[in-house]
Amino acid sequence: MQLDGQYTKSIYIDGSWVDADNGNQEDVFNPANLNKIKSFSYGNGIDARKAVKSAKKAFPDWANLSARERSTYLYAAYTLMMEKQEELARILTTEQGKPLAEARGEIASAASYLQWYAEEGNRTYGEIIPSSNKGKRLFVVPQPIGVVAAITPWNFPSSMIARKLGPALAAGCTVVLKPAEQTPLSAIALVKIFEEVGLPKGVLNLVTGDPVSIGQEFMSNEDVRLITFTGSTEVGKLLMRGSADTVKKLSLELGGHAPILIFEDSDLEQAVKMTIMSKFRNCGQTCICANRIYVQRSIQEAFTSKLTEQIDALKIGAGLDEQVNIGPLIDENALLKVKDQYEDAISKGAVTATGGRVHKGQLDGYFFEPTVLTNVSNQMKVMNEETFGPLLPIQSFETEEEVIALANHDRYGLAAYLFTENLNRALRVMEKLEYGIVGINDVFPAVAEAPFGGIKQSGLGKEGGREGIMEYLEMKYVSMGIKQ
Repeated sequence: MQLDGQYTKSIYIDGSWVDADNGNQEDVFNPANLNKIKSFSYGNGIDARKAVKSAKKAFPDWANLSARERSTYLYAAYTLMMEKQEELARILTTEQGKPLAEARGEIASAASYLQWYAEEGNRTYGEIIPSSNKGKRLFVVPQPIGVVAAITPWNFPSSMIARKLGPALAAGCTVVLKPAEQTPLSAIALVKIFEEVGLPKGVLNLVTGDPVSIGQEFMSNEDVRLITFTGSTEVGKLLMRGSADTVKKLSLELGGHAPILIFEDSDLEQAVKMTIMSKFRNCGQTCICANRIYVQRSIQEAFTSKLTEQIDALKIGAGLDEQVNIGPLIDENALLKVKDQYEDAISKGAVTATGGRVHKGQLDGYFFEPTVLTNVSNQMKVMNEETFGPLLPIQSFETEEEVIALANHDRYGLAAYLFTENLNRALRVMEKLEYGIVGINDVFPAVAEAPFGGIKQSGLGKEGGREGIMEYLEMKYVSMGIKQ
């Protein structure tokens, strides 16, 4: 795809690229310099309805293929993605802003989900149940759920798509994809990958445009049997309410407010390094990145000193610069949210250890300095709301019991991390943390082969691992009487 500032058709239905039914277009901008990249088709619920119809028509033939036949398309898409890794990464960085090295990593991660589910699709086993009645034989047969509506976010515009497409297609489902308005180009590029490898028409459809009208069509359309969504908890609740009348299945990966617990017996250098890697990856715009740091009081001063020293060495700028560590925030609203949380914390007594300003360099984009706050309290917004930006509060603690209570007080339950060299402590604390994902001396838990998902108000269901494909399957129970 050429990023030349011209219009591109971005709605893909039944194997054809088309304009929006209403003819509307929108622009996508580079958040590092606010330059227009391209215009794209801005569709609505009418386009979504057409796409669902296409997916429903394609479903019987796709579901009837063997798992091995479906896997060949996923293998081919995986291979082509890796061949085009650099091209896809540059598209991603240009529209989303993250440093190019991170974008390359995201493309590799996205491709890994296609590879994993090309393999896992061949292992969707059923079951034979020993019957209590000798005249019966009991079976459980897995079957694809049907048409899937996949709604994906802007912070990982390639990997979040592949994490849904991989298991859905492997299971035998057909898909209508709705990407975020800020990052349509990565979605277009990935759909073109599947088009190039010959995926049958209608199996994968793409609708870009108005999230409200498209979402309403997904919720009300009885032919959509599953909505899989990654995004905010607030939107997830709307999807739950709106899908009630059609009793859809929902797979929701929602907001997080991840704590990192750093104990006095931890490897301090490792804890500092991985805290920075977690918090400032993608400029803090990650659902599982560090949002709250709890440091045992005896090492708080040493930890904070080392942390700020290394943060001050990070380079801020446009992601296409290979030397850049911190790119821009996605848009003005994201920048204003970080500023609001920072100003709220300062007004309530927080102290700025480093950062704290909108970055004014040679670019006009949405940059905020990597910022560390100390002397924070639980009354501050930053300790209670997901930040999605490069703002990091540090609070001290004395005991295990105290920090576990602090970490668990939140309504979110996506990811939590702890650093300790004590195996007994690691297991004790892990078991008491109310989170769907726990990293012990590790802040990068998301891999294709393991289940990813939260508890409490952080979502429903799992993505990744053998559990991930089960979201797209119905388990049909069969009871058969036989003559003796």
